[in-house]
Amino acid sequence: MELSHLDKNGHARMVDVSGKEETPREALASALLRMQPETLALIQAGELPKGDVFACARVAGILAAKRTPELIPLCHPIPITSVCVDFEAAAVDQLRITARVRTTYRTGVEMEALTAVSVAALTVYDMCKAVDRGMQILQIQLEQKSGGKSGEFNRGSIIPADD
Repeated sequence: MELSHLDKNGHARMVDVSGKEETPREALASALLRMQPETLALIQAGELPKGDVFACARVAGILAAKRTPELIPLCHPIPITSVCVDFEAAAVDQLRITARVRTTYRTGVEMEALTAVSVAALTVYDMCKAVDRGMQILQIQLEQKSGGKSGEFNRGSIIPADD
């Protein structure tokens, strides 16, 4: 398999997407956090000292998606048309964060979705560390992507498509 971010001499390069067609593209990523059940209950009740964890982490995730090319060196600046960050209790001690990112462009938004859930998870940790320093960010992964030359990817998770 040829790596697209390396030139013929093995040096890093940004992929030239100028010849690609602009098409609708979408990516869904998730992160899973484990914490004490009491911590999740405090988050859900909005009773943490630093304020509304979901609101702050949602905005942080959206901002992170928009700033992905500043953080990941070979990512293209992409005209993002939509970012949606959501939260759900996956168990009494687990919080799942999802981010769905959309664009119509020449390259996909997988990195933007992955960056959004990563920063949202770190924001949850930051806001909750005073009550639970043992929290763990267990997994960050791409769940689904569509559009572009490589077509569809679906991890087969239980995360529903966004309407």
